[in-house]
Amino acid sequence: MSRKSLFSVILAGAALGLPCQGKPETQQGRPAEVPLSRDAQEVLAKAIQLHQAGDFEGAIREYQIFLATSPNVKTRLIACSNLGAALAHLGRYGEAIEQYQQALRTVPTDSGEAPEVAEVRFNLAVAYYKAGQIPDATRELAKLSNSRSNNMNVVLLLADCHLRMGQNKQVVELLSPLELRHEDDRALSYLLGTALLRDHQIERGQKIIDRILRDGDSAEARLLLGTAKMGGHDIPGAIDDLGRAIELNSKLPFAHALYGRALLESGSPERAVEAFKRELEINPNDFDSNLYLGVLARQDKNNDEALRFLNRALEVRPNDPAVRFQIGALHLSVGKFKEAQEELEQLLKDAPNFVEAHVSLATVYYREMRKQDGDRERAIIEKLNAEIQARQPGGKDAAGTVYRGVAQPPQ
Repeated sequence: MSRKSLFSVILAGAALGLPCQGKPETQQGRPAEVPLSRDAQEVLAKAIQLHQAGDFEGAIREYQIFLATSPNVKTRLIACSNLGAALAHLGRYGEAIEQYQQALRTVPTDSGEAPEVAEVRFNLAVAYYKAGQIPDATRELAKLSNSRSNNMNVVLLLADCHLRMGQNKQVVELLSPLELRHEDDRALSYLLGTALLRDHQIERGQKIIDRILRDGDSAEARLLLGTAKMGGHDIPGAIDDLGRAIELNSKLPFAHALYGRALLESGSPERAVEAFKRELEINPNDFDSNLYLGVLARQDKNNDEALRFLNRALEVRPNDPAVRFQIGALHLSVGKFKEAQEELEQLLKDAPNFVEAHVSLATVYYREMRKQDGDRERAIIEKLNAEIQARQPGGKDAAGTVYRGVAQPPQ
């Protein structure tokens, strides 16, 4: 595999920018489509010609003219899909998403997932992915994977979405059945190995590392080794391997983010900030980089910047407890007690064992002169701390989220 971005391989099958040229057909049992006028046919043909020639602005203009006049369902599906592809090619993902959605709305509800519909849905998922709307991309890809489990573009992109949302077990469940048949697929091995290591399945993850290393030293193998060493608290070793991964491929997803975490653990916050920002240059939607940059900006009292990073992290992983806690703590630090109270109370409904959230909520209550509520929170804190001390450091709460040990974001 070349040194280009690993996931450019996954996305290579996307039809973003490849115009369809289907012709309207009369379906069995359905009324015939309204035939296209000669003028409409010429407009659509011109749009496709411009699209194929790489004149995306011109193609967009002609597709829009066609869509303003044509009632034909089949050709509207083609035109909306192609318009979405042209918009996506120019990086206008929000507008592309609207056109793909419009294309899907033209499909009769009882028509099933025909090949052309599946292609539109995949392109919609890719547009969501590139726009950083990972939960939406996951939803569309999950629909496709049910009927197209053999399409590796769909499977690998869905696995990547799960990984970016921290859903490691879902990645393992999705890719494990394919592992033996696709041992030479570097993208699959990388995604599965990363998920296994993050899920603390070190032995299985090590086997995948060994498999990748058979092909020689590589950025992917070094990143997996660094991940394993981070899990084993070997921070100096992790820094060495992650630094080597970046030397081999400076654009490998997750490499700079994990390197930043290792640097932060080693007591080098300035270098960590540089690494997190480098990751965001590659992938503006990386969860860890946005979270940690938000935390560090809050520590430096750069509150607007902190909220920007934290909100971006929340878009990638909606309802993530660590991000919601940081937002609540940020409100508390600037004296927005009502906002902090609402955020923390809602968070504790979902994660009742989150000790730091109880501490911050107690502080809010005391600032609001609600001593009885504050004392109640203190009692909960003492009880939870006693339970934590009875477990190993780094133990998980009832929700399965690590809030102590090396995985705990700095406060």
